[in-house]
This record gives sequence, structure tokens and C-alpha cells, in this order.
Amino acid sequence: MKNHIVWLRNDLRIHANPALSAACSRPDARVTALFIATPGQWRAHDMSPRQADFLYRNLIELRRALADRGIPLHYHQCDDYDAAAAWLADFCRQRQADALFYNYQYEYNERLRDRAVEQALDGHVICQGFDDGVLLPPGSVTTGDGDMYKVFTPFRAAFIRRLRTEDPHCLPAPARRDATPLDPIGELEPFDYPRRETEGYPAGEEAALSRLRDFCHERLQGYSLGRNQPALDATSRLSAYLTLGILSPVQCYNRLRTACPIVLDQADSGAFSWLNELIWRDFYRHIMVFYPDVCRHRPFVAWTRHVAWRRDESLLTAWQQGRTGFPIVDAAMRQLNETGWMHNRLRMICASFLVKDLLIDWREGERYFMRRLIDGDLSANNGGWQWAASTGTDAAPYFRIFNPATQGRRFDEQGRFIRRWLPELASVPDKFLHEPYIWPLAEQTGLDYPRPIVDHGQARQTALAAYQAAKAQSSAPSPG
Repeated sequence: MKNHIVWLRNDLRIHANPALSAACSRPDARVTALFIATPGQWRAHDMSPRQADFLYRNLIELRRALADRGIPLHYHQCDDYDAAAAWLADFCRQRQADALFYNYQYEYNERLRDRAVEQALDGHVICQGFDDGVLLPPGSVTTGDGDMYKVFTPFRAAFIRRLRTEDPHCLPAPARRDATPLDPIGELEPFDYPRRETEGYPAGEEAALSRLRDFCHERLQGYSLGRNQPALDATSRLSAYLTLGILSPVQCYNRLRTACPIVLDQADSGAFSWLNELIWRDFYRHIMVFYPDVCRHRPFVAWTRHVAWRRDESLLTAWQQGRTGFPIVDAAMRQLNETGWMHNRLRMICASFLVKDLLIDWREGERYFMRRLIDGDLSANNGGWQWAASTGTDAAPYFRIFNPATQGRRFDEQGRFIRRWLPELASVPDKFLHEPYIWPLAEQTGLDYPRPIVDHGQARQTALAAYQAAKAQSSAPSPG
């Protein structure tokens, strides 16, 4: 009898799982699923306690789903990836495994870890990796010269052309197996890592699929109109499930095509607008493979490494706590701190404010978001922060600087979102809500809200000067 081990990572589901499907393809094989927790690595990668809790709860649900199909889920904890690679190699040999199956992770450290496992098992165990967590594999959408696109719009055009011919489909869950587990598996021990439970995120693949179906049925049509309004429940709220692979992009795409069969031909539809977000997600993963330096917190645009960032802990703390005096920024940051999630439009506004108004290094914001978000994802988070900071691929020009008051009026005109998170502004009229201290009665009513920590107009000029100086420094000839 063949012994197959499927190593689960960010693919915690039984449907549309290429590695699990391949491991179960032989009916006579004994299949063991494996998950290795690496708390030390999670700390180094700034995993949030909310995401750790969500991961743990989903592992419990996955274990039950696998057990229903006669597949045991073995759990082990190591400190970091080096220890995990060494332990896994020994585990495979002890179990006399014939093959190890896993879905690729595209981050730099994860690829090094997989390479170490493959080298350790070379000649002893067959290692089979599969593309997952993307609609199209990295390297499958390139320019005519075989290079990676650096701008999203032409990437999307090529991506859609490829999507029309590839037709990604969902693999079924494995059939129930009669194989006897090699040994009994004990209870799933809690991680040696802080955890914080988050409301509104039920665990398990069924919960994720139910949320996907509800979104496509109820909110997809109006997505393009409502997606930028944080006061509305118009987004999918599926990002946390996609991040841990409880749901795959392929499942999303297939459900999307069921709801709107001609989605690829309706660029003005809500369905296409949501597909666009899935393609952005792929874009950042493809970038990560071609340019692994972005995994190491380095700017994609080389000259931006010369930007003279301001070091000011008091300004950084005010931003983190939602005490900047700019209501749309503060409401968004308080939403993040309270719930572990932030509306995507608000992520852009908050990032722009930290980098362009406060001139604080984008990596400070990137790290803070990862430590708070339940859907923290390296490629998407890094891509979004570098976009806002004008340091990344397809980045906004450095002279594009959001005015937070204007953004607030545009996307939360009546202040429904702001008042939800800033109750101290409840009595401020709509006309003055986005700049409460120009309200004539602000002083008279004893408004208990911080004054702006910077003057936006002056901050804008300071940021422009800093970026211009960095660009000039980069283009200056070397001495000697």
C-alpha cells in the first residue's frame, strides 16, 4: 500500500484542493493530512492574533471534514520554517511515505522552505507541488518578451485573454476512504501564539461557501456602485477566507460565472468589478514570484529608497489609535483596531495619510496592518501599501496625494460610517463633519475630538519636496 502525505498550509479546504485531490487519486493509497504550526515564523511575519484564532478554528473544522472522509489530520508545532523542514523530512521517512503533496506558497521564505524539504527528501520521497491560491499560475501571464507586467491594466487584459482559454474549474472533494490511519491522532493543541476571537467570521469551508453564494446572489449586481461606500454592506467580506485558503479564487470565479455567465464581456457590471479585485489579487502574487524583493520590504521603484522618512512616534501613535483629527482616517483606524478588518477604500485613504501627510515610512503601516488584520496577506498588503506610497508596481504617481477631508465627503458624505466609529462627532452637522473644527459651535459645545495633527496643505508640499529630492538624488551622478 502506498503512503501519501498531503501537507496543508494556506489551503484549508477539501474542495478545489489540487494537492489533496492528487494525494487521494489512488484508491489504494493511505492518505495522511498534515499541518505544521510555526509560531516563531508567524511572529517574524507579524501574523495578527485574530488571524491566528481564525486559523485555529478553521483547522478544527477541516479536521472534522477530513475525518468524515477517512483522512486523519496530523498536527505538529515547530518554531520556524527551518525546524519545520527538518521535522517534515524525518516524518516522511518514519512514515515510509512514498509521496508528499502540497500546494505552492509564493512568498520568498515559503519557497525557500519548500526547496529545503525537496532537497532533504530527494531520492527518498516524491514531492509534488501544485499551483493554488490563484486563478492563473505565476508565469502564465507575461509580455511578448516573457517578462512580468509591471502595470496592472495590460496585465488584466492579457489575464482575461488567458482566462477565456484556460477555463479554471473546481476539483471535487475526495471520496471517503477506507484506509486505516497509521496511528491515532490526539486533540488539536492550541498554538503557542496569542489568539483573539473575532465576531462575524464563522469557521469552516461550508461557512465560506455560504457567504460566497449569498454575496453573488444578493450584492454582486450593485457591487461596482457600493464597493467604495464604507457605510454600506456592499463588499464580499471573503478576504479572510481567501487568505487562509478556506476558499479558493477558482471557487469564487466559478460561482461568479454561475451568477453572471458573460462576466468577461460586461466590463461595466458589478460582476466584472469584483472579478477585477480577484485579478488584482493574482497580480500581486505574480509580482511576488518575479520580484521576490517585495517580500523583504524593499521598494519596487528603486529611487524611492532615498525618500527621507520622518521618525515621529507621537504622530505614528496618533495614526494607529485613530486620533489624527481627520475623521475618515480615525474612523477607519478604529474600525481596524476593534474588528480586525478595514474597508478597502479606507485602507487606501489611511495608507496615503500615513505616508504622504505624515511622511512616515510605509513599512510602519504595512507592519501595523498585518498585526491587526484578520485577512492579513503579504502580497496584497505589501502591494496596497507600495501603491499608496508610490514605491510599488503600478503605483500612484508620487504627486497624487489624497485629501482626507475630500475623500471623506466623497465616500461618506452623510457621515454614517464616521459617526458609527466616532460617537464624539454625533452632534456635528454633516456640513462640518469632515473638518469638525471649522464648525462655528465646535468650541462652544466643547467638542471632545483631537485637532488635526498636521495641516494637509503644508504636509502635501513637504511630501512632494521629499519625493522630488529622492528622485534627484537617485539620478545624480556618482562621485568620482
